Formats: sequence, structure tokens, C-alpha cells
Amino acid sequence: MNYLDGLRRFKDKGVSVLVDGMECLEEEWSRIFETGEDGGFYMGDFICSEQGSLKEIRFDRVYLTDSGQTRR
Repeated sequence: MNYLDGLRRFKDKGVSVLVDGMECLEEEWSRIFETGEDGGFYMGDFICSEQGSLKEIRFDRVYLTDSGQTRR
């Protein structure tokens, strides 16, 4: 819950929170903690503006391959 509260504070300050490339409802944010049956999980990326302030937080599903490399 603390993590989601932090995301909410960022959103309240104008930072976009994207899951799979789209803004979604706060009620759907909890899915970023789920691990799929296929082994996929969400990884967060913090995107800054040219001025150096936080602009977006992006969560995309990633997968680990057998060789230990990450693929999207």
C-alpha cells in the first residue's frame, strides 16, 4: 500500500503513471505487483523531463529468458 500511496502522490503532482503504455485507473495499479503464469512481471521506469524533473513513471511487462536476459 505504501508504494501505491507514493504513486498517488506523484500523480497528484502531475506525474503520469502508465501501465503497458496507457494511463489506467488507480484501482488497476495493483496489477503491477502480479507475476504472470508465463513468468512476466512489471518493471518500472522513471522518465525525466529535459529540465530534470520527474515526468512519467512507466510500468511495462518484462520476461526473463532461460539465458538470464530480459526481453519485452
